[in-house]
Amino acid sequence: MAADLELVRTLSLRENGLATVSTVRADGTVHSSVVNAGVYEDPVTKAPGVAFVAMGGVKKLDLFRRAGHATITFRRGWEWAAVQGNTHLIGPDDPDPGFDPAGLPKLLREVFIAATGTHDDWDEYDRVMAAERRVAVFVTANRISGNR
Repeated sequence: MAADLELVRTLSLRENGLATVSTVRADGTVHSSVVNAGVYEDPVTKAPGVAFVAMGGVKKLDLFRRAGHATITFRRGWEWAAVQGNTHLIGPDDPDPGFDPAGLPKLLREVFIAATGTHDDWDEYDRVMAAERRVAVFVTANRISGNR
């Protein structure tokens, strides 16, 4: 698993963290979107996997809450790796009793950095994340597949 996650990390870094995340709608069709993600351990469950920051109120969050799982695919050229697993949300609308809400700004920063993000004004970043009710989304690496 660790070697597979290193491939995921390498692909993420080579493509500025761009990945496609997919989950299933209630009617069985697939919902996909592009996010910036990176390898990051879930701070509550300690499960290895990937994470990204999502804007509060977006459709994919409702789908993650309902379905409870997702697949996130990283690619560079013809090389790709997909992480499939349970989703775990931590944010203002998704509190977790195992996570101190006071740590959310730091967590959002760390996930953003793991997804190759940078910022010139972290105080402004924190303000915008709070205003947009941003959520840290974790996908546990229950299964990793790819063409390597």
